Amino acid sequence: MMKKGSVTIKDIALELGISVSTVSRALADNPLVKPATRQAVKELAKKYNYRPNFTALSLRNNRTRTIGIIIPQLVHEFFSMVIRGIEDFAYSNGYNVIISSTHESYEREVIDTKALINGRVDGLLACVSKSTTNYDHFKEFAERNLPLVFFDCICDEIDSPKVVLDDFEAGYQATQHLVETGCTQIAYVGGPINLQINQDRFGGYKKALNEAGLALNESWIKHCETGDYDDGSESVRDMVAARSIDGLFAGTDMLAIGAIKTMKKAGLQIPKDVAVVGFSNWSIGTIYEPSLTTMSQPGYEMGQKAAELLIQQIDNPDKKLTDTFTLHSELIQRESTQR
Repeated sequence: MMKKGSVTIKDIALELGISVSTVSRALADNPLVKPATRQAVKELAKKYNYRPNFTALSLRNNRTRTIGIIIPQLVHEFFSMVIRGIEDFAYSNGYNVIISSTHESYEREVIDTKALINGRVDGLLACVSKSTTNYDHFKEFAERNLPLVFFDCICDEIDSPKVVLDDFEAGYQATQHLVETGCTQIAYVGGPINLQINQDRFGGYKKALNEAGLALNESWIKHCETGDYDDGSESVRDMVAARSIDGLFAGTDMLAIGAIKTMKKAGLQIPKDVAVVGFSNWSIGTIYEPSLTTMSQPGYEMGQKAAELLIQQIDNPDKKLTDTFTLHSELIQRESTQR
């Protein structure tokens, strides 16, 4: 009688009187093994609680069945949904996940990237931090022929698959909605303009104003260092004091909520005096007063697609993928624009 928990393929092969290679193929559902043999192997493996030795398998195949994720922030609703999408796809395909958060630091990003390479991950999913302008640490993956996929904040310098949101179209839709509600003096408050996602959202804003024949007033445009609440609150103080705007498109929900707080303190009514549209569809927008009109940001779908593209490359090393996969945002109308 074999001891449960210490069973090997050799033990199963010996008890059934078959070869080790036949047991291995049976556990992998190889059709070359007779159905009756496959069933016998699986029943015995289940009986003795057999578990594959993943360390041995990885050494034999030069693979760890582990993928790395680099994200700018862990405490962020959007990234938590991205991670969930990645994990669901990865685990359902037999892969483990290692997550590193850079806290928007280039230095941390370099350290984390090298640690994941040295840890022998099979591939990397990466969202670039706000402070990153040099991408040599990511180029090392390409030099080592390790699969790499960028998502959300991407690097165009490296020829690899990317999963992005159509931020230009989303910025356009958000601003167009404000125009349709009757706004004629529309401000923009966004995150760091060095990031492509913010350039695109700002570009969509400008296109909507131009199509509507509305003025682009530089004093109504603020590019913040972060996309957080405090920046949102501070960015609109002068506009509020001058009572110069009747609409605001904010590049994140937290920027929008920070701006609304300043407006309400100054006695402005939302949306009667200023209509506001945010970006990301965080849950806080549903409980804030007034509830926030926003653009959706499909984080779970982005994570699923990014993981799919990465695992395709890992499982098919001769197949080179370089396409950019684009997701789309939807306007979610709530009280902050219901005039």
